[in-house]
Amino acid sequence: MMRARLLFLLPLLGLAACGGGDHEDLRRWAAENTQGLQPHIQKLPEMKPYQAVVYDVETLLDPFRPGKIEPEGKPRGGGKGGVFQPDFEARELRNSLLEKYPLETLKMIGYLYVNRKPMAVIQAEDKVKQVRVGDYLGQDFGRVKRVTESEVEVHELVQDSAGEWTERTSFLYLQSTDGGKK
Repeated sequence: MMRARLLFLLPLLGLAACGGGDHEDLRRWAAENTQGLQPHIQKLPEMKPYQAVVYDVETLLDPFRPGKIEPEGKPRGGGKGGVFQPDFEARELRNSLLEKYPLETLKMIGYLYVNRKPMAVIQAEDKVKQVRVGDYLGQDFGRVKRVTESEVEVHELVQDSAGEWTERTSFLYLQSTDGGKK
């Protein structure tokens, strides 16, 4: 029993011995090293006075008006979509295999010269088709304008954010058998 009390009191006595002495040496060192220091606090930036802005509805643009997106002087297509309006019905009638694929997925894998007319060999997935000037390619109403030994020039019709149709020129380049450009 006495032994248990002694084991309990020994750690308490050790803690009491460590806690004594006000750490005077530490306080003296801190006072010596901070003797000439002054805190440096930056001034706050000057606040500008609030200025109220009057919203005059009569003179400002209506942010919800559709004409805000396109300039006032530009004639609206009147639902026609502009000069390059594609013929949707003709595409349905043509039912061309190569118009069902995006132009980016088509590959030019060959070139032919038949009856004095250049032709390109185009691959779409596992299907292969021959195209000549005037044929249609891709989903954006693309039409072949020129065929050379190394490329096919295609003019596409794309719609801009205002609903107008514009023409864009794209190219299909001859691909080597390993998938890179030749």
